[in-house]
Amino acid sequence: MKVCKFGGTSVGSVERMKNVANLISDDHPKIVVLSATAGTTDHLEKIVSYIFNREIDEAHNEITKLEFYFVDFANKLLKDDCIKRQAIDYILDRFRLLWNFTRNSFTVADEKEIVAQGELISTALMSFYLKEQKKSNVLLSAFDFMRIGPDGEPDMEYIEKHLSELIKKYKGIPLFITQGFICKNAYNETDNLKRGGSDYTASLIGAAINAEEIQIWTDIDGMHNNDPRIVKNTTPIKKLSFEEAERLAYFGAKILHPFCIAPARQKDIPVRLLSSIEPQAEGTLISKSQDDRIIKAIAAKDSIFYLKFESNHALRPYLFTSKVFDTFARYQTSLCLLTSSSTDISIATDNNEALPRIIRELSKYANVTVEDHMSIISVVGNMKWQYTGFEAKIMEALKDIPLRMISYGSTNNDVSVVVKTSDKKKALQALSNSLFEDKMLV
Repeated sequence: MKVCKFGGTSVGSVERMKNVANLISDDHPKIVVLSATAGTTDHLEKIVSYIFNREIDEAHNEITKLEFYFVDFANKLLKDDCIKRQAIDYILDRFRLLWNFTRNSFTVADEKEIVAQGELISTALMSFYLKEQKKSNVLLSAFDFMRIGPDGEPDMEYIEKHLSELIKKYKGIPLFITQGFICKNAYNETDNLKRGGSDYTASLIGAAINAEEIQIWTDIDGMHNNDPRIVKNTTPIKKLSFEEAERLAYFGAKILHPFCIAPARQKDIPVRLLSSIEPQAEGTLISKSQDDRIIKAIAAKDSIFYLKFESNHALRPYLFTSKVFDTFARYQTSLCLLTSSSTDISIATDNNEALPRIIRELSKYANVTVEDHMSIISVVGNMKWQYTGFEAKIMEALKDIPLRMISYGSTNNDVSVVVKTSDKKKALQALSNSLFEDKMLV
């Protein structure tokens, strides 16, 4: 059985939803994970904001707009009057819930309940359309099997048990439709896996059922070797290792959620990135195999804060290092990059929530420099230390760009630098021009 995930853009119009239905309508057993139609989650979050601020008239206007949108979508998607009536009744029932939220008190759990409606309605519309096309399918509610524990992490034992039981109920049916992103938490409240979580849902489902392959369908023909929105003449990458793909996703490649690789890697399940707009394109295959090409791709991550801690020698070097790390850990602030000497430490992070408190505490032991509006640029590939030349090639390409930080050695898969965000475009283009013209490196 395969797991196929389609993003909001892939089902963002009637024609695109029909196209996805055609792509999944072969007889190969599969579980299809769908996001809400494009723009729906943003619309629902706007409704949440209005209700939270008790701007009820504005909330009513937004709910009305979205309700008309989905009813119109159903009218255009479906032809059979009986099935169309069922679909519209389902939509109206979902919106009764939204209307009720404008009349009652409002909680964080209610906020997530509202946002979940986009996935629920979009998957129901797909299921109704497949039914109209005489394609046997089962609509599974993610709330019946997808759960996170008290720590916010997926409860894999629960997911495996409950998903297996659901699938066994429908022997002989090859096609299951379910929602991405949404789940229940340990207290049986509606929750979610955060933005981009549909990829994560697909990977968790794939791991739970030991799928033969996880397919992530978007509107792009695979992962490119640089950001096509910024750099000219990028090309799709045919093959990546799990580690390479994970680094690219973490450092800014938008096509893939950073968390979705780990479950697939643990079960050794290939992940294939495909395009619903160009289904004939080869896309990108992510697996455990590692080829000899040194440099595969470049990615960039914005909204980075650079911090430099220069020890004032109030603590011995090993105690100073421990103090810095312990402080970041206590405030649950992760580090994107780190470089250090015996007495000085440089850190790049994308989480500034607790930085004022961290800086205040560590100012007792260090002179602290902070810079914002920074970006991490990561060159990713098979970069074993025994290979020579690639570090010099990267530095040569960036010779005209001020570098605030350089990091290499923590893995065999990337060389990363921190630059001003204003220099990012120039740096990405310079790296592309230099690295991908050298066939020995790629």
